[in-house]
Amino acid sequence: MTVQSHRPTNDLAIVTASPAPEASVPTPTAPATPTPTATATSRPGGTALGLGIALLSALAFGTSGTFATMLMDTGWSAGAVVTVRIGGAALVLLVPTVIALRGRWSVLRRHAVTVLAYGLVAVAGCQLAYFSAVDRLSVGVALLLEYLAPVLIVGWAWLRHQRRPARLTLAGCAAALLGLALVLDVTSGARIDALGVVYGLLAALGLVAFFTLPAQDDSDLPPQVLAGGGLVVGALALAGAGAVGVLPMDAGTRDIAVAGASLPWWVAVVELVLVAAVLAYLTGVIAARMLGATVASFVGLSEVVLAVLVAWLLVGQSMAPVQLLGGLAILVGVICVRLGQQREAATAAIPGPDAAVGAAADATAEVAAGSAAPAGPEGLADLDRVD
Repeated sequence: MTVQSHRPTNDLAIVTASPAPEASVPTPTAPATPTPTATATSRPGGTALGLGIALLSALAFGTSGTFATMLMDTGWSAGAVVTVRIGGAALVLLVPTVIALRGRWSVLRRHAVTVLAYGLVAVAGCQLAYFSAVDRLSVGVALLLEYLAPVLIVGWAWLRHQRRPARLTLAGCAAALLGLALVLDVTSGARIDALGVVYGLLAALGLVAFFTLPAQDDSDLPPQVLAGGGLVVGALALAGAGAVGVLPMDAGTRDIAVAGASLPWWVAVVELVLVAAVLAYLTGVIAARMLGATVASFVGLSEVVLAVLVAWLLVGQSMAPVQLLGGLAILVGVICVRLGQQREAATAAIPGPDAAVGAAADATAEVAAGSAAPAGPEGLADLDRVD
């Protein structure tokens, strides 16, 4: 935080008729240490509640893979699954969004660019880029590229503020990426393709938008409006991609298998719409605003661990010990990043020695000027207007 001191006075004209009486000059006190303020990556309210909401969002997103796979095993295409998921969520949030905007449509007009960017980049763009990457890369490598987003956010903040991240933040980045690689088992059957890598990085940029756009200080834009409006825009974009053949749209009505039981196909659709989209996106917006983009994005890495747990519980997919180790590494990384962000905020709030000396000198000059002024009201100088 920059500490601003008063501009020094160069020419001080004091009009007196007689010598001024002597006055004792009190010793100026040191400026009080300011309270650390929130930065772009650490916001007020980023407490245990914010972390809990971020974990809930990650868990909700983590269920999408298992239930989407259930549908795809019965003949659904990935494009149809994601379009139904996003489109259904847009319909569910449409009414709450309209209610929140009742009499306040100017809010939507002011933030139209943010809502459009969220829908086109964070929702539709991220999905399209990821599925394009999976066509050319193994799933583990595609996810690893997409989840470079937290590191990209840290790098962008470094460039933007010209301030090197704390060592704990950098250590957290390394630990989280290592854990992510272990959970995804990227070395098993890895396929690398140059264009696929480009698509994976584009998916990462979409994920960056998912965390950074809600973290902006749009306090008058309700979370359900950003999430609901973004989902409407994203659904229209995905439907358009399906209409022109970019996304295959195949669906069916065969039953799905859940934990050994046979259930109607619409059970998976309802879960994908209400949990993996409505709950996931809405809590994601709230968590990003409470925690800031950096911390929220690193907590979001827990999605891959939670997705493995969901698959283990519902469809019996086994968990390797190395995946558990990777989950622990991600947890350590999140803790390090959180502590690093707190340290950066505290450091930025402490004034440097030059600022403290300058403030003390200004205080001395003001006290001395006040003591030299005559006691009579006609002899007082208007110090506020002197340059």
